[in-house]
Amino acid sequence: MKSKGLTGEFIAELFGTFVLILLGDGVVANVGLAPRLAAPAYNWNTITLGWAFAVIVAVYIAGGVTGAHINPAVTLAMAAKRDFPWSKVLPYIVAQVIGAFLGAFAVYLIYRDGLVSAGMPNVWCTGPGSVFGNAYWGGTGEAAVGSYSMLTASIAEFFGTMTLLWGVLAAFDEKNLGLKHNLGPFLVGFTVLAVGLSLGGPSGYSINPARDLGPRIFGAIVGTKGLFDGLYWLIPPVLIPAISGPIGVYVYDWLISPFLPE
Repeated sequence: MKSKGLTGEFIAELFGTFVLILLGDGVVANVGLAPRLAAPAYNWNTITLGWAFAVIVAVYIAGGVTGAHINPAVTLAMAAKRDFPWSKVLPYIVAQVIGAFLGAFAVYLIYRDGLVSAGMPNVWCTGPGSVFGNAYWGGTGEAAVGSYSMLTASIAEFFGTMTLLWGVLAAFDEKNLGLKHNLGPFLVGFTVLAVGLSLGGPSGYSINPARDLGPRIFGAIVGTKGLFDGLYWLIPPVLIPAISGPIGVYVYDWLISPFLPE
């Protein structure tokens, strides 16, 4: 953190991840706590769309400085196979976790009245007890989430994170079809939307260790119960994406990169 350049990158990653969680956890809180219509009008689609646009906005904000990793899985993948300096990995991850923590704090300030009234539910992170598993729009969500084992959730996170990396790599690969004219963030956001709609059920699709861990720490501080019970908090939303991200970039380079035009 001695160089001005790394300081700026640290701030950009922190700010970008802050915006990601401000809007991402914000839509979860809005759906769970403040429905303006009948309950069925707010559902999983609302959450996945909110998260997709959270990613798009965050990538546009930080992209010009760092490429907007805003995700340790992306940072580790870029270091493993894209010449990103390993010396920057830890500062980036620290910035991402701090930004996610502060984003959760902002959501708390915005929705404090509703959160306190509801007993401080888990709008912060994925897994058992998160509000998407509660029955505020139909009565079956909690049972459905409870039917998935930690192994199944881990498998969902593994493939979800790899899919995210494939979308990120394709979006900014000049040899591929990727979106040009600064439209790459849209493909990244739409990839997150696709993962949420298609693969997000078993685990809540963390696909980002900082996205889950930073808000989880904040939620525990403000009194949300059960966030660190057992080992679920560590394995599917944190360790699996950190492993899957680098694997995803190797798979892309095995199956796609060699066959692209020069």
